[in-house]
Amino acid sequence: MLGKNKHTKLIILIDPDKFNPALLELAAKSKVSCFFIGGSHITSGNFEKTVRAIKKKSRKPLIIFPGDATQVSSHADGLLLLSLISGRNPDYLIGIHVEAARKLKRSGLAIFPTGYILVGGGSVSTTQKITNTLPLKATEKAQIIDTALAGELLGMKLIYLEAGSGAKEPVPVSLIRAVKKNLSVPLIVGGGIDSVAKARQVISSGADYLVVGNALETNPAFLNDLNSLF
Repeated sequence: MLGKNKHTKLIILIDPDKFNPALLELAAKSKVSCFFIGGSHITSGNFEKTVRAIKKKSRKPLIIFPGDATQVSSHADGLLLLSLISGRNPDYLIGIHVEAARKLKRSGLAIFPTGYILVGGGSVSTTQKITNTLPLKATEKAQIIDTALAGELLGMKLIYLEAGSGAKEPVPVSLIRAVKKNLSVPLIVGGGIDSVAKARQVISSGADYLVVGNALETNPAFLNDLNSLF
């Protein structure tokens, strides 16, 4: 479902509280490989409702990008088991995982252990606020590479470089290339992708997956522009 690719593939991240059904119609005619679903502050009951709505209207895989331990649904296809390896808050390294373990085991979902690395994107992200962790500086290339490698050596199947929701700038191309060169597991990159030019830069870096979320919430038609790149 999520693997290494010769060419970068596109993933749409959907926040259930900002879900626009029109986006599914556009995605059906696009080169979107799958959907991620999740959010930091989701209204009670809205998560499951949105998961079912997406599965009813789309055949594309739906993978949970959980904001907390409650965001689990057996109606999805998989879940990113995120470990915030760029930070040192034990809750986001193992604590929440323990809380959700039995529920995940019973869910039947495909589980993707994922090393999540928050990189400074020019603004204070929601992830930074909630997890009470500082992002790694994009200039700290060696530390970020070593952090990604540590995640892979710990058995994580994916590495996710994230500039943060609504970031002013995406993860720098030179950093993505350096991390990609040192990994043997798939690399996902997201945050701050709000123009074709920025998307093109990330694609040129060789990342396996590019995630776009915020920009499509306010302008679903942006997906038509992105299609030309994939």
